[in-house]
Amino acid sequence: MASIDHLSDYQHSRHQMVRNQLMNRNLKSDTVLEAMRTVPREKFLSEDMWEFAYEGSALPLIEGQTISQPYIVGLMVEALNLKGGEKVLEIGAGSGYAAAIIAQIADQVFGIERITALAERSKMVLDNLGYHNIEIMSGDGTLGYAQQAPYDAILVSAGGPEIPSTLKQQLKIGGRLVIPIGNRHYQRLLQVTRIDEDQFDEEIITRVHFVPLLGEEGWHEQSDSHSISIENSFSSSKSQQSAEHNKSADTATLIAEAAQPIDSIETVDLTPLLDRIGDARVVLLGEATHGTSEFYRFRARLTQELIENKGFNMVAVEADWPDAARIDQYVRELTTPPSEWRAFTRFPTWMWRNTEMQEFVEWLRRHNGMQARPNLKVGFYGLDLYSMFSSIDEVINYLEDVDPEAAEIARERYGCLTPWQSDPATYGRAATSGEYERCEDSVVDMLMELMEKQTEYVANDGESYLDAMQNARLVANAEAYYRSMYKGYITSWNMRDSHMFDTLCSLLDFKSQNTDRPAKIVVWEHNSHIGDARATSMPARGEHNVGQLCRSKFGDEAYLIGFGTHGGTVAAADNWGEPMQVKTIRPSMQGSWERVCHDTKIPAFMLGMRQPGSKILRQRLEEEHPERAIGVIYRPQSELASHYFQARLGKQFDEYIWFDQTKAVTPLDFEAMQGMPDTYPFGL
Repeated sequence: MASIDHLSDYQHSRHQMVRNQLMNRNLKSDTVLEAMRTVPREKFLSEDMWEFAYEGSALPLIEGQTISQPYIVGLMVEALNLKGGEKVLEIGAGSGYAAAIIAQIADQVFGIERITALAERSKMVLDNLGYHNIEIMSGDGTLGYAQQAPYDAILVSAGGPEIPSTLKQQLKIGGRLVIPIGNRHYQRLLQVTRIDEDQFDEEIITRVHFVPLLGEEGWHEQSDSHSISIENSFSSSKSQQSAEHNKSADTATLIAEAAQPIDSIETVDLTPLLDRIGDARVVLLGEATHGTSEFYRFRARLTQELIENKGFNMVAVEADWPDAARIDQYVRELTTPPSEWRAFTRFPTWMWRNTEMQEFVEWLRRHNGMQARPNLKVGFYGLDLYSMFSSIDEVINYLEDVDPEAAEIARERYGCLTPWQSDPATYGRAATSGEYERCEDSVVDMLMELMEKQTEYVANDGESYLDAMQNARLVANAEAYYRSMYKGYITSWNMRDSHMFDTLCSLLDFKSQNTDRPAKIVVWEHNSHIGDARATSMPARGEHNVGQLCRSKFGDEAYLIGFGTHGGTVAAADNWGEPMQVKTIRPSMQGSWERVCHDTKIPAFMLGMRQPGSKILRQRLEEEHPERAIGVIYRPQSELASHYFQARLGKQFDEYIWFDQTKAVTPLDFEAMQGMPDTYPFGL
């Protein structure tokens, strides 16, 4: 067993990963949990992937290989039932991470990796970490390692079409073999126990997806004979495979029968969809990417219908509050003086500064211009919390108008954050490490003082007070968010979605108290935020989202609409902060929800899922399949690991909007905005 003295910012994340991703999913072995707390997963990744080390997902390695998600590694090692003192063989050693986990418990670990460069790198990493009980070699893992056989346990970290007979023979009587068996994409994870010389007991653990096990007794390099659909991976006989393949095709047929085709976004009859939305007062509109034209255009069309025909009076988007306030000032023609900055200038600028969004904003301005009273105008708001310093400026500017003495107090309190204005994330690192005084008390005090003076300030101008209050809340939550970034991804994700949900609720409360019409809001965010997290793998990581919180609070008064695509182009970047590219979306993988929708052969459609039309379709929609999510970053070279997750579509959303082929949004350029007025929100 290696003794690891590695101390870093990742140590807390590692412990949090064990608690949220392993213990919460019922992994119980103390020895495995302690090993997972000890081994630094980030060291087995390229440095540019370290920030994702404890997010709970598979991550890319070289040569198209992946490092398995921590939960799967823990699950597989636990299934080996190691007690200490064993000799273990790992096939498909990859990065060496699983071998390191095993070596924390067992006496000897022998790892075989087919790709020489990967084997050499894992040997180097393991040596640097002080593991002297692991031997990594390059070769055909399907043939095992006869020189050291028999083994107390064998772990296979790649998916094969069947269990290699050689590995079974190299297993001790009473020993355990853990291996994924299925097709090239998805498999059943099996625990195989050797009872005697010729008898083996097999038990299915769960469904998984691994890279193919290549070799003499595995897949051949160009073999595709077993690569059918995702569902086939869970059946061993040809008759079972045929039944599962037919089931997948049948699901596509059932969806095609229930779906309403979309011939044109501009002309499609949305009456059936509006009827399904019914009396909902919170409609959440998703997107499967942050850069697809059809998603923006359909959301705009549906939002217009909701405003004109169902009395919706607020639009809230996955954007920063101050940026969205510039849009709000423009579409409602408010008298607020233009700020020195322009909206949506931080990465990713194309997410809101695009022609599709511009067209919707212009429509909203025209609509509001025809309203007889100011309180009939539709407001536009931002739910996100990244704009900490813009929000500080807005709070101070507001207080200078209504309470100059309070403005001076605000300057003093927010001064704690001033050194970090160029990079607020650096504040989080410093505050967490103790290098700098935390600003938590100061920003919370400022928020509380604004709340205490609500009656006095609202009497002057309720809208301006709402703006200042939300900016103050944003500063307080953003301060906590940036600190949480250095405690773990899960904490910061939950804080961000809780902030967006709280902002949404504040808007509903404010509108209810200050207008004579019911408060109704349309929300534009990514599927990962607005779909119910409980229908995905998120709860296993301790995560919640806006969609889950809305369903819990509003019940059927919240209507969740997801979006999907099979292929086309998308606006995205390679990494955070890098330039936008128009990237080609890879065709959806076999067995995914996207592939099922693609197999309907309908170019675009709407599918209501609260009452989908037949009991069998409802059951199919509640099954678990992979679903794709592309954000502002798209890495097609590692798409399976980086962009797919498990989901039950019919539980995740109330409605699904499908566009088989899509194209990227068109970002606004400087020339397109020359000559626009100073109040124009997209100015440069």
